[in-house]
Amino acid sequence: MKPTIFYCYDAYCGWCYGFSPVIKKLAETYGNLIPFEVLSGGMITPEKPVPISVTASFIDKAYPTVEATTGIKFGADYLWHIKNPDLSDWFPNSEMPAIALCIFKELYPNRQVEFASDLQYALHFEGRDLTDKEAYRHLLEKYSINEEMFYDKLASDVFKEQAHYEFQLCKQLQVTGFPCVLIQVSETKFHLLARGFTNYEDLTARLDAVLKDLTT
Repeated sequence: MKPTIFYCYDAYCGWCYGFSPVIKKLAETYGNLIPFEVLSGGMITPEKPVPISVTASFIDKAYPTVEATTGIKFGADYLWHIKNPDLSDWFPNSEMPAIALCIFKELYPNRQVEFASDLQYALHFEGRDLTDKEAYRHLLEKYSINEEMFYDKLASDVFKEQAHYEFQLCKQLQVTGFPCVLIQVSETKFHLLARGFTNYEDLTARLDAVLKDLTT
């Protein structure tokens, strides 16, 4: 079988947002050699909706570390919800962005990493609520996706089931945190390339070592 890179992420994961430029660069460099598959991890899937105020203080302490480590910037419109959680109407949930990614993967299988990055930018920089269907409309225009078709699929059980399958697949792959990058080299063999934020140089060195082993 041909090797495949699996990028396990979550739209709500701040460290994944910081990792976005790295994984995008990797996909641009290696995408013609190896297919990339993005899997949503289902980091936030409460049985009952939970407001942003529950996690805001943790995020408020953590985001400067993400910025310092990765060079990414969180936008003022996102941080307003973190700084004013009692005024925010956000109830974070990973399900809808995961469904949106499944729809997109069907339409543009070769641009999964790019779309996942756009979802994270929409949340963490532009401050869009990814549980709101309207949060995706600007991306439909960017990728020339028919609005009626997209929103029909967003409401369908088919893509919801696909999203939940991805959540389970990440668990089967023993992914316990995000971001996580794996390369599958056979039916049963995976190599771990990144667990947590990893810089581009280290990531490519590990990938090159695996690819070299496959050809020797």
